[in-house]
Amino acid sequence: MNRHIDLLHGKILGSLTGLALPIMATSLVQTAYNLTDMAWIGRVGSSAVAAVGAAGMYTWLSSGIVTLARMGGQIKVAHSLGENDAQEAAEYGKGALQLTVLLALVYGVIVLLFAGSLIGFFGLRSEEIVGDAQVYLRITCGLILFPFLNQTMTGLFTAVGDSKTPFLANCTGLAINMVLDPILIFGVGPFPRMEAAGAAVATVTAQMTVTLVLTGRAFKDSVLFDKIRLWQKTSMKYFLAILRLGIPSSLQSMLYSGISMVLTRMITSWGDAAIAVQRVGGQVECISWMTAEGFGSAMNAFTGQNFGARFYDRVRKSYGIALAVIGIWGTFTSCLLIFGAEFIFKIFIREPEVLPLGISYLVILGIGQMPMCEELVTVGALQGLGKTMSCSVITIVLTAARIPLALILTRTHLGLNGIWWALTLTSITKGCVYVIYYLWVLKRLPKGSEAVAG
Repeated sequence: MNRHIDLLHGKILGSLTGLALPIMATSLVQTAYNLTDMAWIGRVGSSAVAAVGAAGMYTWLSSGIVTLARMGGQIKVAHSLGENDAQEAAEYGKGALQLTVLLALVYGVIVLLFAGSLIGFFGLRSEEIVGDAQVYLRITCGLILFPFLNQTMTGLFTAVGDSKTPFLANCTGLAINMVLDPILIFGVGPFPRMEAAGAAVATVTAQMTVTLVLTGRAFKDSVLFDKIRLWQKTSMKYFLAILRLGIPSSLQSMLYSGISMVLTRMITSWGDAAIAVQRVGGQVECISWMTAEGFGSAMNAFTGQNFGARFYDRVRKSYGIALAVIGIWGTFTSCLLIFGAEFIFKIFIREPEVLPLGISYLVILGIGQMPMCEELVTVGALQGLGKTMSCSVITIVLTAARIPLALILTRTHLGLNGIWWALTLTSITKGCVYVIYYLWVLKRLPKGSEAVAG
């Protein structure tokens, strides 16, 4: 079965959706990983959710670090393939993978050495929660090599037009995770009750499985991976090109995570239950966020290859199609969070004192889902053009505005809800700014490219 989609000559709607749908499905599967953990951990209690939530901030931060290798590698591989230079693409792919391994080793060692201080940043009040958070952090980030490799390999598969392989790999991992979660969290048969640590072990085992499946498929690939010799030295010029594109996106993602950590520190003043609400609400929002980001990843590859081939008409037309498709999805998720808030939150936590906080969080976040989806798709398109610096500046400035805005709003009658409104208002602003900026960029592209197919 041919897993590669022709991004340069196929009909735009068919090529774009054919690439995007498996990526979006993969994102939903990855979200299901987290929701499965949260559903089982929620049965232990809100304190366990708070522990996983605090430690999970550093796994989120790690995604920004691996973006340094993944983003630059994905963009340059797409550009090289668009220029019909497979060997150049292989060099960029090799460099991205080598850089990924190095970053994973460094990050893992740092987390293992300073886990206590990292969790201490959040100022959690319960010693039990602090202890569980440290254990969860050491397991998931100590073995961060596997999710790092999964992200970079997924980016490279996407760049060559194969989004089905990552989807199948993640489905396999999800199946493993769903089986292991209840066994390791609550203890079944010879397995002891591990609670938060059990969730971490289940997640890492699933991630290792995904790595094995992706690696096995890479050995059979004839477009990119068969030309990569991972043990051979990579020229510095390839690393520099990857870093030039990857650093802005990496800084953007890490600062985004850092800002969220500051907000989490603010949330602790409302108690550990508020942290649990943030964790659950954030995972539920991933249904919208990760799916839109997956479509953005497809736009990255589609735009990158067509930009490299100088098919500028296809670049322009694909954006209109992408906005329409993701706009429908964003509207659906907004309605889901707003009108289904109580039902959704009860799946994870049913404690009476926590439930009203969770409902308010989901309703407020629901208002900003559609513009957030438009933002993420536009970011993917801009990255495909190589404009990672522009994305970083816009995202960092407007995301950083959440902190002063939250400080102002929480001092009003809104209280804790002021933080949720700060998230939503900035998401709406970013969506509008990104769409306006990208339309301006499209007007500046050269005219007269090859005729559009589709």
